[in-house]
Amino acid sequence: MARRLGVTGGIGSGKTTVCRIFRVLGIPVFVADVVARDLMNNNENVRSEINLIAGKDLYSSGMLDRKELASLIFNRPDLLRRVNAAVHPSVLSLFDEWADSEQVPYVIMESAILFEAGADSLVDRVVTISAPVEERIARVMGRNDLTREEVIRRINNQLEDEEREEQSYYIINNADNEMIIPEVLKIHEDMLRLAAKGR
Repeated sequence: MARRLGVTGGIGSGKTTVCRIFRVLGIPVFVADVVARDLMNNNENVRSEINLIAGKDLYSSGMLDRKELASLIFNRPDLLRRVNAAVHPSVLSLFDEWADSEQVPYVIMESAILFEAGADSLVDRVVTISAPVEERIARVMGRNDLTREEVIRRINNQLEDEEREEQSYYIINNADNEMIIPEVLKIHEDMLRLAAKGR
């Protein structure tokens, strides 16, 4: 059975870039945010739960109006928690099934809210990707259609880097001037050693 590595970090920290390197090394990656988005669009139970939480129909176009949902929940931690509770149990059980079916030394779960969703209990080790806040803001504004204020609001809704780092086995500093490939290779070798020991 494959070992499991969790990859987490705040918005704009560079999780996707790090996971791309792991993929080149032949390690399968389960992207929790993509699976969650798919469930929110296509799973009837999740859709009706989200409409219930929102108090209105967020699927008038057939797909979830993500901008509307974001504006409803980003100043309401209670609603954010309820949306997460509606989606994440399904994401975690899909990850469990997927990880058990993979014939490789280890697999990765990439999730921005790994700790908040309780997914750390399903992995053997966690790596946190950290980066300076200003760099993260610039990266997110460069790729998404978000204002600086919207990005800061999203960052404030996530755990601080320090909180993640305290709970992680590995830390990669993904500031623009850092070399991340050697760090990823070190973790890869370490996970292969762990897998070789068996469970």
